[in-house]
Amino acid sequence: MATTSCQQRTTHETAATTKPNVLIIYADDLGYGDVSANNQGKIATLNIDKLAASGVRFTNGYATSATCTPSRFALLTGTYPWRNKNAQILPGDAPLLIDTASMTMADMFRQQGYATGVVGKWHLGLGRGHVDWNQPIMETPNDLGFDYSYIMAATADRVPTVYVENRRVAGLQANDPLYVSYEKNFPSQPTALTNPELMTKMKWHHGHNQSVHNGIPRIGYMKGGKAALWDDASIAAVFLEKAKAFVDAHQKQPFFLYYALHEPHVPRVPGARFAGKSGLGPRGDAVLEADWCVGEIMRKLQEDGLADNTLVVFSSDNGPVLNDGYYDEAVEKNGAHTPWGQFRGGKYSLLEAGTRVPFIVNWPGHVQQGTSNAVVSQVDLLASLAALVHSSTQALDSQNLLATFLGKSTKGRANLVLEASGRLAFRSGDWLLIPPYRGKPLNEEVNLETGLSPTPQLYNLASDLGQRTNLASIQPAKLTELQQQFKQVVGPDFQANTEELQLH
Repeated sequence: MATTSCQQRTTHETAATTKPNVLIIYADDLGYGDVSANNQGKIATLNIDKLAASGVRFTNGYATSATCTPSRFALLTGTYPWRNKNAQILPGDAPLLIDTASMTMADMFRQQGYATGVVGKWHLGLGRGHVDWNQPIMETPNDLGFDYSYIMAATADRVPTVYVENRRVAGLQANDPLYVSYEKNFPSQPTALTNPELMTKMKWHHGHNQSVHNGIPRIGYMKGGKAALWDDASIAAVFLEKAKAFVDAHQKQPFFLYYALHEPHVPRVPGARFAGKSGLGPRGDAVLEADWCVGEIMRKLQEDGLADNTLVVFSSDNGPVLNDGYYDEAVEKNGAHTPWGQFRGGKYSLLEAGTRVPFIVNWPGHVQQGTSNAVVSQVDLLASLAALVHSSTQALDSQNLLATFLGKSTKGRANLVLEASGRLAFRSGDWLLIPPYRGKPLNEEVNLETGLSPTPQLYNLASDLGQRTNLASIQPAKLTELQQQFKQVVGPDFQANTEELQLH
């Protein structure tokens, strides 16, 4: 029997009173020490701090990976990214990474009667390869459970520098088609190398020397589509308005919104109201802009009367980096600020600062406010949120830690696998194991420790947060114990596939 619109509306109104809205705010390259609620750094993140003060702030909250695409894959699928060999930093024209036949967080919520949306940075691929940007794009977030999507395909430092709304490039005009390539340049098109005078806003330090748009050099080649090209200084504002519009449009139906900020990822071009405000250069200004976005979306929930019925998760896809390919004074003006907090490493690193990130859960009247030392991971959000809405959905690596996320339990994960560029580290209790790997101990381009060493590393994080003392030779029994646990968790297939990375 067909359901009338009146019946549908009644169903949605009932659902809204019994099922909380869920908002995930996901920053990009924001370090543990960038959030002042973590008692770190020199930037006052007042809105994020407010979220923490009335919620649960996790001191042992982890992304699964030290880079963006793998962490986003794990967040939405509940599966460790190292199980998918393609879960690596993707170019802007990469095919959709997540199998459309798999169950995602958005699928789970939609099955429970939620409206689902994603706004912001995507970086999980689009299409089936060789996307024609001038036609409807097959295989987008809309094929992974999202009713609505307004995204950038990858990151702002990669082409195409356009927004994609559902299946089409927003604002694209038929008489000026858009072309993208990561293989070769288009005839007669200037690049940062052939026409350096075009770099009027920012110059490249490493890896960003191909097409130039808006005075900023990018990775990859692009031609045409001028009406659709974004203005970098307005990216945060554009995504914020789309997120607010989604909230406005779904006041009578429970919603799930994945709001993926681009800040403080490169290129850092904060809006005029934030330029120069931090005193720490464009990166510091971008952190303030991210904090403003958090405050504005929370204000929208208040205005719409939804704040008390909305569970909010705030976190970051990986740890921080200063120089990530541009001369933007991030290093020179950083001063005494410590984006990595008390930890070693940062983005791209197996050390703690690569994956230990800001992690806050807020839900007025439902969370036990305070600080939690429980070990939790973003990979656990799928199973935990499924339990919240009484879904039977399960995922391979996601654990139901709902009581922990709500601050009502101190029990966290017994162990956790962490990843950086295909290499793994293993946390068990207070102990962290980094197996021996080939490679340089310092990523010289970004000036961050990689965590790579020809000998095993074993750290007790309860007494040595800064990972200064390698106990592998001092505690051989504990080393053997963690090595055995690690092999049991990752399985023989992964071990066999990564023998070339390890030293035996």
